[in-house]
Amino acid sequence: MLPSFSFAEADISDNRALTAAWPTMPQPEAIFNLAAPAGVRQSVENPSIYFDTNVTGTLNLLELARQSGAARFLLASTSSLYGSHNPMPYREDADTGRPLSPYAASKKAAEALCYSYHHLYGLHVAIPRYFTVYGPAGRPDMSAFRFVQWISEGRPVTVFGDGTQRRDLTFVDDIARGTIAAGLTTQGFETTNLGSDQLVELMSAIRLIESLVGRAAELVYQPAHPADVNATWADIGKAQRRLQWRPLTQFTEGIEELVRWYRDNATWARLIETGA
Repeated sequence: MLPSFSFAEADISDNRALTAAWPTMPQPEAIFNLAAPAGVRQSVENPSIYFDTNVTGTLNLLELARQSGAARFLLASTSSLYGSHNPMPYREDADTGRPLSPYAASKKAAEALCYSYHHLYGLHVAIPRYFTVYGPAGRPDMSAFRFVQWISEGRPVTVFGDGTQRRDLTFVDDIARGTIAAGLTTQGFETTNLGSDQLVELMSAIRLIESLVGRAAELVYQPAHPADVNATWADIGKAQRRLQWRPLTQFTEGIEELVRWYRDNATWARLIETGA
């Protein structure tokens, strides 16, 4: 254990538990809020937990930032805010007032709260908007992890829609670098896209994973979900200018790392529930 590190387990949506845990932590200079239930389709099924954590939890942390005198606050946000009506590539100044899912709506509300605390208390707020993060030990509800698991284990691969939808898939190491840069350098209130600036078609991703795993996928097509968009694409010019940040990992390299990680951890990773 590092001497400057302490750990406390608490649900950020439970203000009583969070307040009780807070005195055990070092005085913060910055608060990074990466806690969130994520996922578009799941939020349609159970929207209340998304608002509990993403909105109430963010409010609780903003209050702790105010009370403790922290100068900086970072909220991890999402490309889902851009909906389907904005031209691509998405810019940070695009309209985010038409969220297509409770998940996106909850993040929109959290962003609005952050602005209020910036305006009222002078808190420096950084809001990186993540574009489809993938990589080793990634979220099991994300397509990259699911496809690697399903194809590796010979399970059917569920494809929503016709497979032509495209995503700006961003490797987790690039997201981590951008998050730290945004959180520690932002002055005032800034939203910043963190994406790969590359569009990858869903079926192309499946074909790449097939070749790396050495097994053909058994494809099962399902109707497209109304909360999904056909494509996401980040304009990353602001991140390049303000943060001197750019993605370093090409999609093929990132998927190779994910497949390698899965192969090394398959004894337990194959048991992770992915909805298959």
